[in-house]
Amino acid sequence: MTDTTPASAASSAATPQDAPAAASALPEQIAQIKAGYEFAGGALEFGAAVKDGTAYKDAKVKIPLAVLNRHGLVAGATGTGKTKTLQLMAEQLSQGGVPVFLADIKGDLSGMASPGTPSDRITARTADIGEEWVPTAYPTEFYSLGGQGKGIPIRASVSQFGPTLLAKVLGLNETQESSLGLVFHYADKKGLWLDDLKDLRAVVQHLTSDEGKADLKELGGLSSATAGVILRELITFADQGADVFFGLPEFDTAHLLRTAPDGRGLVSMLELPAVQDRPQLFSTFLMWLLADLFHDLPEVGDLDKPKLVFFFDEAHLLFANASKDFLQAITQTVRLIRSKGVGVFFVTQSPKDVPADVLAQLGNRVQHALRAFTPDDAKALKAAVSTYPKSGYDLQELLTQLGTGEAIITVLSERGAPTPVAWTRMRAPQSLMGPSADALVDQVVAASSLASEYAVAMDRESAYEKLTAAAAAKAQADAQAAEPAPEAPAPRQAPARQARAPKEEPTVVEQVVQSSVFKSMMRSAGTVIGREITRSIFGTSRRR
Repeated sequence: MTDTTPASAASSAATPQDAPAAASALPEQIAQIKAGYEFAGGALEFGAAVKDGTAYKDAKVKIPLAVLNRHGLVAGATGTGKTKTLQLMAEQLSQGGVPVFLADIKGDLSGMASPGTPSDRITARTADIGEEWVPTAYPTEFYSLGGQGKGIPIRASVSQFGPTLLAKVLGLNETQESSLGLVFHYADKKGLWLDDLKDLRAVVQHLTSDEGKADLKELGGLSSATAGVILRELITFADQGADVFFGLPEFDTAHLLRTAPDGRGLVSMLELPAVQDRPQLFSTFLMWLLADLFHDLPEVGDLDKPKLVFFFDEAHLLFANASKDFLQAITQTVRLIRSKGVGVFFVTQSPKDVPADVLAQLGNRVQHALRAFTPDDAKALKAAVSTYPKSGYDLQELLTQLGTGEAIITVLSERGAPTPVAWTRMRAPQSLMGPSADALVDQVVAASSLASEYAVAMDRESAYEKLTAAAAAKAQADAQAAEPAPEAPAPRQAPARQARAPKEEPTVVEQVVQSSVFKSMMRSAGTVIGREITRSIFGTSRRR
């Protein structure tokens, strides 16, 4: 987190901050910033306010813990320090007893489990902004999607994931998304659990088969052509290896709310380097985690500190090519989840990556440098500047000149008003600024109390097994019906009584219903068909 601009280099030679000075001696703009960031309750510290390249130790830029559930945005071009900002925020949240969720896209946030390494750069930065720096490791739990990579596997059943999020992953248009919803509706009504992709494929194949035509007809909004498109997309998706993320046991998002034995908040880190070639998948999985928390958590209103802070990295992937209904669901989730004690920070390169309705919900802003190499970049820069309160900085010029580890910050005060815009030289994280050793990550994963619960995938009797059993029962019945009936021997004549009428052969339907396979299938279906399947705002189902 060293600075690269001439202004930053000049700051190391500046002396005003080295001499003790009363608040009245501070430049007027810095004095206003200092006053605007003095809070009564607990707060996270970003760093020191800067003017004309000089950092002022007395003017600390902070964010109150109580407003972290008002959500926020961390934006900036590649290489400007966004990841280190997440790291230093997560460290202080953990220290304050607040659990944190982070998605580790590049694999370097795992360093939070290891103490930082002193260096000349860190020494210069801490002296510049008046920071006390102590190498510290933080309690960390590592997760991975479906066991792809290091970490406790996170899986979701297809039914739990829901049609809306799955349609986003598959790249379906709005008509196809609506049709996929009808397929889920059919499976819910028939008691067919959709645990993995082969279950969903089995239901779609049934609906497009001769045996399922009647059921398909009942689903008036689902055409056989659209069902065929969905089936092809599912097959392609599975061939790409994505089916490992769907299945049992389903992950319980309540695990993300834990604290360590020493009272610090647990940092839950989703390791994602193994799935970087499927960005839409992991982005949508993050939204599933958030939607699941939204549905499960009770209303708590405003708290002194949040129950969880959720950092949503690479947020632009979530919003790209999203349907109108999908965007509405995201907006509603973000708007309402704050009353459940959860704060969400979207992390992306430019504020324009986030739709206006969602951006309006983000009260806290950390903006690293933006680039303006093209007309579109210049337009995005101008739009970003227009969203900030009036300040003494020339933001349009400053945002293109910020050094690495510097940001323009404005947050909500404890009374909900925006704080003064502050050019901020950020603190250095106290944990390792790079990946932890593989041996340490393996040790943490092996020692986790969740390993025994989620390490091994399960496969229960679900839609695929039930439909396969039904098809087998029908084939058996058809084969029996096609066989010629054996000739019955001539009845003996009994003089004292009349001969009995020959017993009628059971019909094909009766043979299927009376078969042991069919009875077993119906007993299994009956155990779930009476359970009401409720779906949340994203169409996600609830665990049983």
